[in-house]
Amino acid sequence: MQIFDDIISDRGSRYAVSGAPCADEAQAKALLTGLKRIKKFAKATHNSWAFLGAAGPVKSDDGESGAGMVIIRMLERAGLHNHLIVVTRWYGGKHLGGDRFRHVQDAVRHYLTETGAAE
Repeated sequence: MQIFDDIISDRGSRYAVSGAPCADEAQAKALLTGLKRIKKFAKATHNSWAFLGAAGPVKSDDGESGAGMVIIRMLERAGLHNHLIVVTRWYGGKHLGGDRFRHVQDAVRHYLTETGAAE
């Protein structure tokens, strides 16, 4: 799994983005478990994730309401299938409102650009 750490910081909240090829929901959960073996990611407030598989989109907001759907939309636009993307947030004590969706988009965009994963 490729990890890009501390890519966004806003009002105390910090973001990271991670990803890896993924065939199905079981593998997605296994990859997420592996990511959470890293203590820092296990202590994160949210590990929102999504992937587009053969059976359709699968996502988890992990308490960051709507974040999974934002990731799905970004994956669809990029034409990236069978690839898990996880956006991690460490809450900084101040609500970000709608800016949190922009940060999720920016994190996914960062991953796609840095890895060249989009078609």
